[in-house]
Amino acid sequence: MGEMPDDAGLAEFKQGIELLQNGYATKALERFRYAAELKGQNPYYLSFLGVSMGRAQGKWAAAVELCKTALSMRRNEAQLYLNLAEVYVSAGRRDNAIETLDAGLTYCRADKRIGQMRGRLGRRCSPLLPFLGRSNLLNRSLGKLRHRVLGRVRKVNPPFAA
Repeated sequence: MGEMPDDAGLAEFKQGIELLQNGYATKALERFRYAAELKGQNPYYLSFLGVSMGRAQGKWAAAVELCKTALSMRRNEAQLYLNLAEVYVSAGRRDNAIETLDAGLTYCRADKRIGQMRGRLGRRCSPLLPFLGRSNLLNRSLGKLRHRVLGRVRKVNPPFAA
């Protein structure tokens, strides 16, 4: 008996996951594209298609749209939030990634992966000189100095454990 299209889509998806995990985003993109063609209403297929498209081709706007579409189909799936956040981070849109993960914590509180990724991203301090851009040399230098000083202060005076 031949493979049913649904089974073929799942097989393509699994191969795409393996390729993506091993760093072959371009090859994974082909697999996810085929899986999405077979079963386009599967949010996982669309979301991973977006991740691989971003990694392979740098088409961040299209990647974000695919991931957002997938997320709108299934709001309670942590992996979809993680994928969208990954695309945002890779596209240099860190604040959007943080917002996405915060929303993910609302819908998928039990999934620790969202909290872990959110913790890794943290929250940036505001620039010391707000009238200058964040990338201004003076703001960057002062920010690095602040980071070093605060790091030393925390080592000398650690916060009390609750």
